[in-house]
Formats: sequence, structure tokens, C-alpha cells
Amino acid sequence: MSPVFPMLTVLTMFYYICLRRRARTATRGEMMNSHRTIESNSRTSSLNAEVVQYAKEVVDFSSHYGSENSMSYTMRNLAGVPNVFPSSGDFTQTAVFRTYGTWWDQCPSASLPFKRTPPNFQSQDYVELTFEQQVYPTAVHVLETYHPGAVIRILACSANPYSPNPPTEVRWEILWSERPTKLNASQARQFKPCIKQINFPTNLIRLEVNSSLLDYYTELDAVVLHGVKDKPVLSLKTSLIDMNDIDDDAYEEKDGCGMDNLNKKFSSAVLREGPNNGYFDKLPYELIQLILNHLTLPDLCRLAQTCKLLSQHCCDPLQYIHLNLQPYWAKLDDTSLEFLQSRCTLVQWLNLSWTGNRGFISVAGFSRFLKVCGSELVRLELSCSHFLNETCLEVISEMCPNLQALNLSSCDKLPPQAFNHIAKLCSLKRLVLYRTKVEQTALLSILNFCSELQHLSLGSCVMIEDYDVIASMIGAKCKKLRTLDLWRCKNITENGIAELAFGCPLLEELDLGWCPTLQSSTGCFTRLARQLPHLQKLFLTANRSVCDTDIEELACNCTRLQQLDILGTRMVSPASLRKLLESCKDLSLLDVSFCSQIDNRAVLELNASFPKVFIKKSFTQ
Repeated sequence: MSPVFPMLTVLTMFYYICLRRRARTATRGEMMNSHRTIESNSRTSSLNAEVVQYAKEVVDFSSHYGSENSMSYTMRNLAGVPNVFPSSGDFTQTAVFRTYGTWWDQCPSASLPFKRTPPNFQSQDYVELTFEQQVYPTAVHVLETYHPGAVIRILACSANPYSPNPPTEVRWEILWSERPTKLNASQARQFKPCIKQINFPTNLIRLEVNSSLLDYYTELDAVVLHGVKDKPVLSLKTSLIDMNDIDDDAYEEKDGCGMDNLNKKFSSAVLREGPNNGYFDKLPYELIQLILNHLTLPDLCRLAQTCKLLSQHCCDPLQYIHLNLQPYWAKLDDTSLEFLQSRCTLVQWLNLSWTGNRGFISVAGFSRFLKVCGSELVRLELSCSHFLNETCLEVISEMCPNLQALNLSSCDKLPPQAFNHIAKLCSLKRLVLYRTKVEQTALLSILNFCSELQHLSLGSCVMIEDYDVIASMIGAKCKKLRTLDLWRCKNITENGIAELAFGCPLLEELDLGWCPTLQSSTGCFTRLARQLPHLQKLFLTANRSVCDTDIEELACNCTRLQQLDILGTRMVSPASLRKLLESCKDLSLLDVSFCSQIDNRAVLELNASFPKVFIKKSFTQ
């Protein structure tokens, strides 16, 4: 028989398997929903009464629209009974995340995405909630009051946050997950996904959201956990579930939640000798490397166990130049880092956001990893990594001399003195300190020594005493600054704005949202418009004093403007907005919510004249 025929047979079988899997997965979501409905209906008996409870406390979150010192639009509004539901609209008593849509990905401050991010990980934000009693979950209901549809994943944790004894093991299980979908309605709803059964009780629930398809900010009011105290026993009816269906779901869940048994996959066990590797031996080394670049990290781990040749390729440090470990936050620990260590000696981009919490990663484990793998690091993402302490930042400053981008967003447990070490990173071009406890002295030192900064985020940094002093230092030292986030900076005045406008003429993005001490009558906004002609994004959110004069100055001087937020002003008329829209041909986002002179009729007329511009007009029922 010709050697061609076995190859054709193999290809035919592979094609058949692919078609069969595609046909099966086309309706798998509907099948699983119906199967899980059977499960939920048959889990409990009358002897195991269901417990229904609202969230007791919000213990962690990645971002919120509100401030750290109030309750308006903060994640803390998710605790307790509903404040707004069943009403619909924009209410300050709800929980709101910081961003929506794709606008933040299109502005000058946006970072490039990491390669090798698995397609089933699309979470952008999260919030973790505790409940009074540990139960085996039977349902989780989310009360959404405005632009629903952002929740894409719900998880449960085995650890009891109120237990006096630390757990020996912490497990996270996915109760429900779905890809982002766009809902046409913005009205309130009670979201009731069909969740799966888990084999441990929980009183810690995590919601993960993706707001990229939303037309405006999503608002959440409350979360309800239904469950039973005793472990439920499945009815025999659940045997109707297709075993192939269970296998597929388990596979996706395993990949989606993390690199399970990573130490086994990356173990250095000797592979058995086998036959030659066929045509792979004849392929150039670089070509095989290029092919493997398309694999996710768990797939790379699996492939490393197939043969010596592919193991050599999968362990090549060139495969780990960009390493995104955020999708595997629920499994990543010290052991995982230890086995990755020898393969990451050339890593340049490293994403450890959301990882290491609740003891998964120790300070010692993180330090060991960076001492081996930090010399080539250019970008380090550590958003919401609560294991970090002063020692960790000291290690970063010593082991990462080439670091250009550092993200410490929402690392709110870092002590203020830890930030002093950042001043040693003189090559920094991007620094994100959103929702951290950085103090004025440390920040002045950073600005003094890190003069190459191009992107700086200081949003919601409540420990800074005088933002005018900070603005003056930025204007004096950071001449190359292109983007600056001063969201909810409570005490910056026209003096600080004058220093910024004069010292940073290259600014393309400036967020001054919810800065109440800025007054249009001082001429601060006019000065911005005249001295910053490169502005593409300007947020003046909730500044009541913005007026027609400011808008007309923007129309004359900032013709490159793409995004403008003037939510809440009482002094802007439709006529000045029309001038702005006529002058700024690239304008794509204009938020005029709660602008008293801009009613719905004016918005409709502007939309008709400028259909390419998304004009946002929020409402309260």
C-alpha cells in the first residue's frame, strides 16, 4: 500500500472528529442549560430547606466609578438589600465599574494586549462578596438596574473569610460562565443564570464582568445567594446528561479557570524514548517556534509532554517573551512560578494581575521568580495583586532595571512607604497607581527621578495632600507626558492646571473627572484648550461650571479631540456643542448626561446631523 493512504486515512478521521465536535457543540449551551435545570430542580428535598441571603460585605474589587470616601457609585453598594431595584436608570446608590464599551481601548493611554490570552478568558473587572452563611449554592441572582449584560462569570470559593483559622486549601469553582453578549434593552432585570452544583459549601462569591459591548455603564444593585446547608444529592434524572457533553464542559472549565496541576505539566520528568518524529525533524527550528506561538499556555504545557523534540521547543525561553498569567489567577501559586522559572529567563512582558491572593503566592515565591526572570522585564502588570508588600516593590526596583511599564492598579493594601522604591526605576514610561495609598512625598520622588514618563494614572489616590504641588512637579519634570489621569483628585486648582498646561504641551489625554475644586470662571479650561492642541481625550465629568466659552475654545484649538465628557454641567447649550461637532471631525464620544440645557430633543437633532458621533445621555427613572 502506498504511504499516502495511511496519511489520507488519518486526515479523514481528523476531519470527521472536527465535524462531529462542531455539530455537538453547536447546541451544547442549550443542552447544558436544560440539564442544569433538571439538576437544580432535583437537588433538594423538603428536609434540606433553602437559605436565601443578600451579600453581607464587599471584600475586593478591581475598579469602581465612585470615590473611596463616599457611597455614590461604589462597589460597596452591592452589600445588603436592593437600593433601587426594580427601578431602572442611573442611580448613585448602585455599584458601577470604571469603564464601559471599547472607548478606553481606543484612547492614547491604552496598553497593547498580551499575546496568548485564551479566547475563553474575557473578564475585565471583578467584585468579590461575602455572605453570612456557608451554603451549597442552588442559585445566584444578580439585580441589574441599568444596561445589564456585563456579568460573564460567577465563581464560588471554598474559603470562609469569617473563619478564625486559615484554610489548608483554597479552591475556586466556576458556577456559570458565558461569552459577552449584547442586550438591546437598558432596563432593569433580575439575572438568574443556571449554575452548576459544587461539592463544597461557600459564602464567598465572585462576579467577573466584561463591559465591552455595553452602550453605557452597567449598574448593579444587589446579589442574592440561594443554597442549602447540607450537601445535596443528585436525582437519578441527571443520568440523562450526555457524557460527551460533560467532558467538553469540564475541559473548557479547566482551561478557563487555570493551569491545573501546572507543576505536573511543566515537570522535568524524562520522556520515554520513542520512534523518530516524522516530518517534524525536517522542519526548521524557527518554523516550529512560530507554530507554537499560536498555542495557549496550558496547550503548550500539554504539548511538552508528547515527545522530546516538542518538549525542547515548548521549554524554549523564546516562547515566554510575553507571559500572561492573569487568566489562571485561580490556580497560580508558588509551585507554578517555580516550574515556570527556568523557562522565563527572557520574559519581557509579564502579567500577574489578580494573582496570588489568599496565600496562593508568597513574597518569597514572587521574589525568587523575579530574581531569575526580572532582568529583561520591560512591562509588569500587577493589578489587584494583594500579596504585594514593600519587600516586593524593593525586589522589583532592584531586579528589573529595564522596566518601562508598571501597573499597580487597585493594590490598595500596599503600605505608603513601599512606593518610595519606584523612584529607582528611572526608565519608567508608564505608571498606573489608580486606587493606591501612594503619598505625596513618595510621588514627588518618583516624578523627580522618572522623567521619561509618558503615561501616568493617579486616579482616586486619596492619600495625596496637595495635587497642585504634584501638578507643578509633573509640569517641571515630565516634559514627555502624553496621558494623565487625575480622576477624583479632590484639591487640584487652576494653579496646578496652569503648571500642567505650560509644562506638558504633548498631552493627548487628560482626565479631570469629579475634580470639584476646578472652576471655569478662573479660566483654567480655556487655558487647557489653548495650550494643549494635541488633546484627543478630555474628561471634565461632573464639573458644574463648564460653560459655552470652554466648549468654543475646545472647538477652536483642539480639533483632534475624539472623546469629551461634560456630564453634569448646567452651562453648556446645544449651539456650542454644534460648533464643537463641526470643528472636531474625529470626535466619536460625547457624554452630555445630566446636562440641564441638553434635553433629549437636542440630542436627537445632534445625532441626526452627526451620525458618526456616539452622544451619551443617561437618565434616571
